[in-house]
Amino acid sequence: MTIQTQSHTLFDSQTSDNPKLTLLKTHFPHCFDKDGNFLPDKFAQELHAQDIATSREYYTMNWLGKSYARYLRECPPTTLLCENTAHNSLPENKNSQNLLIKGDNLEVLKHLKHAYQGKVKMIYIDPPYNTGSDGFVYQDDRKFTPQKLAELADMSLDEAKRVLDFTAKKSNSHSAWLTFMYPRLYVARELLKDDGVIFISIDDNEQAQLKLLCDEVFGEENFYGMASWTSTTKAMNAGSAKFKIQKSDEYILVYGKMSMQDHPPFNLEVKEKKDYPFQNENGEFYREEEVQQRKNTGIKRSEKMVFPILGVYPRDGNRWTIGNQTAIDLEKKGDVFVKNKTIFRKIYKSDEINESHYPLWIDLSDTVGTSENGKALVLEILGKEHGFETIKPLDLIEKLLFHFTDNNDVILDFFAGSGTTAHAVMTLNVRQETNRKYICVQLPEIVSKESDAHRAGYKTIFEITKERIIRSAQKIKSENPDYGGDLGFKIFETTADFRAIDDENITPKSLDWVDTLAKQLSDDEYQTLLTTWRVYDGQLLTDSVQAVDFGGYVAHLCGDNLYLLASGFDSSHIKNLMDKLDNDKVFLPTRIVLNGVNIDSPKQKELKQALDTYNNKKNLNLSLLVRY
Repeated sequence: MTIQTQSHTLFDSQTSDNPKLTLLKTHFPHCFDKDGNFLPDKFAQELHAQDIATSREYYTMNWLGKSYARYLRECPPTTLLCENTAHNSLPENKNSQNLLIKGDNLEVLKHLKHAYQGKVKMIYIDPPYNTGSDGFVYQDDRKFTPQKLAELADMSLDEAKRVLDFTAKKSNSHSAWLTFMYPRLYVARELLKDDGVIFISIDDNEQAQLKLLCDEVFGEENFYGMASWTSTTKAMNAGSAKFKIQKSDEYILVYGKMSMQDHPPFNLEVKEKKDYPFQNENGEFYREEEVQQRKNTGIKRSEKMVFPILGVYPRDGNRWTIGNQTAIDLEKKGDVFVKNKTIFRKIYKSDEINESHYPLWIDLSDTVGTSENGKALVLEILGKEHGFETIKPLDLIEKLLFHFTDNNDVILDFFAGSGTTAHAVMTLNVRQETNRKYICVQLPEIVSKESDAHRAGYKTIFEITKERIIRSAQKIKSENPDYGGDLGFKIFETTADFRAIDDENITPKSLDWVDTLAKQLSDDEYQTLLTTWRVYDGQLLTDSVQAVDFGGYVAHLCGDNLYLLASGFDSSHIKNLMDKLDNDKVFLPTRIVLNGVNIDSPKQKELKQALDTYNNKKNLNLSLLVRY
């Protein structure tokens, strides 16, 4: 047995950890040189030899910062993950499979990548629209010299200077917005299941750029469509509306991990079976239905829809939902009539017999409400101002969940905002008796001291997200007292790496490096390191963690990995560990992960020797990894 080692940053080894490169090496080993460098020309020859059609001409999207965005998608996270143990130990949360994670969503997505890759069925995000008034600016805490950035991101020195200029100025240009979105979408795609889908809300300002960006990230053939919905019916005031077109509609771009034609059927809403009790002189069966009316207000106001049908006008303030010519045609055929001063029409069975399901997007705006509805609901739930100007209506997210997810699916929203996605998952679970799970991510963005949210007592957007989810769960439980499903959630957050080294002269290969990091871990530091490492090693945040005592030295078993992180590991603990391997039938680790900073080299070698001579009664395929 050899001792494998990993760098202290854990994520430094990008080449060995790149699944795409691993796939290429597995199937095309001859396309790499002796140093492991990929040979693209040789790969192209291989494709040609196998008669795989290729093209030298293709459309591509470019912008200032794209090289930097590519670097951001690949570079490791600079934070660790820690658990809110006080919240997570509450009775309603301790067994929950739902997650609310506080932190920059790009950092969070990178932390989740190993454990949740291929496990998310649906992603819904409502990112900043970059309207100029929504507060979006590009913010980046990474510090580079132009020379260092040019080297890392494989760009010219001039381009590196221009990129650093727009990051320093907190730009809200199209280029800045695309640089912000690209790495997040790229990493998010890796989390989707093969039949997963992503929904992205957007308005006119970045819709065109987002479509091209998603074509590049998800593949143009995986574009499922774009739905529009009326986000507001409130008219602008006269002053602001002068010489302007009011923007009342927003869009939802839909992409999949696979092409639309290969995707399994989506869930369709079955129409309620109707009776056709009447029969006309031609033997056609029909039913009677009241001609519907709608309030004649807002931007949908139309005097053309106010007219008499058989002498009957719509009620005051209303309009018909059918046009004048349709009404005339129905009158001519005798298919409209008055009953109790109400207009009815005949609906024939032959017209509806092949319409057993509603289309996915039927009357989307009419059935899901507007942003005003979403804002009013959150105000009702919180009982005080929340500061959000626009909030997606609950029915909109619930409709997407209904059509595109099933029982036990995982749903991700990494721009959680007011927490509508979490609320919708819980609501649909109650209605369908299912067990969908959500992962919501929200930056602890500071709210303005002049805002309604601050006056209501909220310091960050994350606090609003958390409070809305808690109160939504309480409301659901009060309305459904017999419901026993999951209404709790666990909280994790990103935190600064306490192992960070400031001195650039200290290298991972030097003894000074280990001495710099070596220290007794506090309880919080221990749990943070354990959480970060176990998620990196593929364990879900909600998976169980088992403490294992080796004669006074406590380690933790997470899945098949046994973590030895604390200092004080000595020969008696090694003997105790080996005894447990021999005699405990349910103790079945396949890998031991050592914290090389707190367990010195002699003890590492002693443990390796003990494992080498271990008689292995259980036939375990046991490996040892020292991580710094």
